[in-house]
Amino acid sequence: MSEENKLFSQTLACLEIKQPVQKVNAVYDLQNRWSRGELSLEKLSEVLSLPVPGRPDKPELVDPKNVPKRNFINPQGRLSLVHAIAHIEFNAINLALDAVYRFQHMPEQYYTDWIRVAAEEADHFTMLSDYLAEHGVSYGDMPAHNGLWEMAVKTDQDVLIRMALVPRVLEARGLDVTPTMIEKLQPTGDTQLIAALKKIFDEEIGHVKIGTHWYKVLCEERGLEPEQTFLVLIDKYMSGAKFGPFETEARLEAGFTAEEMQRLLNLYTS
Repeated sequence: MSEENKLFSQTLACLEIKQPVQKVNAVYDLQNRWSRGELSLEKLSEVLSLPVPGRPDKPELVDPKNVPKRNFINPQGRLSLVHAIAHIEFNAINLALDAVYRFQHMPEQYYTDWIRVAAEEADHFTMLSDYLAEHGVSYGDMPAHNGLWEMAVKTDQDVLIRMALVPRVLEARGLDVTPTMIEKLQPTGDTQLIAALKKIFDEEIGHVKIGTHWYKVLCEERGLEPEQTFLVLIDKYMSGAKFGPFETEARLEAGFTAEEMQRLLNLYTS
């Protein structure tokens, strides 16, 4: 079978695209071809390690403490905020694609779910990139950090660990902080940005829910207790990281249990 008709080959091709608009368009094409049944699940003979995914030469990647400060009231500060979130969303496109490409032994629905996530992350990136362009800024004009992809590399050996730590920790953090950002933006009257963040927040709940679903499926298959295993994985791979405060309602909607949230609260807010 031609490589052009294999899901995993085409997903890798998307992953390797550096130019953002080309990557976004390739993701939409991938989703369309998958939904039409044009791509097979034939496994590849080799799965490549990707210490660096397809991304443009800019933004310059720096230590998180050197990323520009984000003042919600000042217009320049808001642009720094939007650039930072756009960078997260661009990384999230690559993360969703990697979840498809790297783990080639999952059920078909898993791939449908993560291709959908990739397309929605592409929507988010495009909204934010358009906002920047309307204000005279391009994605890449400001420095950014690489924390999301570093976690992708740390978790590339096991789909269960990936599902635990990328959607349920890093993406769930977005659920925790976005409502506060929206609240701080209300006095600015920037309805365009507020609407974009609300859309992203609503759809990210679904992304975390997908990660939670597959994490629990994998725990059940392996005979692992999901809530305790989650805490063990956080301690092993993210020791010293700070968590909370939590947006409990959004996390519950995304598949966290009330008992699990209580355990997280006990650990990280005591």
